[in-house]
Formats: sequence, C-alpha cells, structure tokens
Amino acid sequence: MNGTRIFKRYAITTAAVIVSALLQAFAMQTFLNPVQILSSGFTGMAVLIEKITSIYGIHFSTSLGMIALNLPVAVFCFKHIGKKFVIFSMAQVFLASFFLRFAHFTPLFEDPLLNICFGGFIYGMAIVTALKGNASTAGTDFIALYVSNKTGKAIWQYVFMFNAGMLCVFGYMFGWEYAGYSIMFQFISTQTIDRFYHRYKRVTLQITTHNPDAVVSEYIKYYRHGLSVMNGYGGYSKQSMSLLHTVVSSYEVQDIVHHLKSVDPKVIVNVLPTETFFGGFYQKPID
Repeated sequence: MNGTRIFKRYAITTAAVIVSALLQAFAMQTFLNPVQILSSGFTGMAVLIEKITSIYGIHFSTSLGMIALNLPVAVFCFKHIGKKFVIFSMAQVFLASFFLRFAHFTPLFEDPLLNICFGGFIYGMAIVTALKGNASTAGTDFIALYVSNKTGKAIWQYVFMFNAGMLCVFGYMFGWEYAGYSIMFQFISTQTIDRFYHRYKRVTLQITTHNPDAVVSEYIKYYRHGLSVMNGYGGYSKQSMSLLHTVVSSYEVQDIVHHLKSVDPKVIVNVLPTETFFGGFYQKPID
C-alpha cells in the first residue's frame, strides 16, 4: 500500500514536470519571442545573456544558459530543500531546454498586450503546475522556496523586484519599450503564482464536534500543528459539544476536512483567513 502511494506521488510529480516544461516552452515561443519580451528568473537571465553575447559575436544559447545558471543553485538547495524536489526541478529545466530547442510553436497574436496577458498567465501557470506537483522551475523558485521555508512567508514580490532589476539592464541595452512590456508580463505571471499557489498562506480552523476525542486523535495522527480544545454546549440544542481551534496551511484544509468527516460526519469546520501569525508553526518539508 505504501509502495503504491509513493508510485502515485512520483507519477503525479513526473506528469507535472512534463506539463510545466511544455507550458513554459509554449509561452516563450508563442507569446514572448514574437514581441521580444524577457521572461522571469534564471530563464530570463539566460535569454539576456544570449542577447548580450550575440552583440560581441558569441552565441551562448538560452538552453545552455538555463542549465549553467541553475546547476550551482541546485547543488546548494540539494542539501537545504529536498533531494527529490531538486532532482525533479532540474528535470523540468532540462525538459524545458529540450522543448525550447526542438519544439516549434506558432505565434497566435501580433498585438503586444494580448501576448503580455496570455503569456504572463500561461507562464505563471507553468510555474504553478511544477510547484503543485512538488517540483519547481528551479532558479529563483529555489531561492524563493528556500527563504520561504526559513521564514514561513511567501516572497514572490521580492522575486518580482529581482526580475525588475534585471529588466532595467535589458531596457538600457535593448530599449525601454520592451523592458516595460516585460515588466507587465512578469507582474501578471507573479500574480498568477501568488493567486494559485498557497503553500505559505495560513488559515484558522474552528471545528465544532460532539465527538472531540475521535476528532483530535484523527487530526494528530496526520498533522503536527497545535490544537486547542474548549468544551461547552450548544445554545440551541443544549447538548455538550467541543470547539477545536488550530492554524494550518491553506493547502492542507481539504485533506483535514476529509479526515475529520471520516470520524465525525456531522463535524462543522469554519475556515477563517489568518493575516498574521506569531509563534511556532510546523512547516512540512518539501521532498
């Protein structure tokens, strides 16, 4: 049973890596290249290096640059994030490089704004797909996830600032109009990631149950977050009941509700947004 679960998890990650790499190559060839938009992260840096070296008669391809830039960061993160996570992420980089070199996608639009909007969203979804599959597109994703693991906070806005700085160099050398388009593209892709990937967002669960012992036992069997229990009675029914209180990651909510309903089908779970949290919080390691 355990072997089947591991195989299923690896199969999902592998599928996510392939789809992510294909989406990334599709977005770059279909939307970015026709209007000379610079993509984000180390991929964008690889494109920038290719453009700069071409000026001096040297051809340092984007595919080669993606691999060369990501390898040192991958070696560092191999020890600090998770071995399987890094291996699958580097597989995504190699696949994206392969698709960029050998796949050929036809541009769909001539209008720059359409390319920016669709390209930014699809490129962002390529990153989200990899992250949800327990991998990444490497590069700045590695750095963002490493810092987020240490601080428990999402830092995609700082990734955007890094990309904006890179685009200042791009604008100075190749034209501010294209740099402006690229900043708009990267803002859309960053907002897409922040909207659809919630690993580091936390919520408060208020759980009402008439069977607290079973619910608590089921909860602590799978999760290591703190759980408070307060006993009382229903204002309408006058029956004894318990109110459980815990703070969890938003991506865990659906699984938690499933586990709780398996032992108490009548359990009530109220999900509240948690803007700020102080204190110890268990963050499951990426693997």
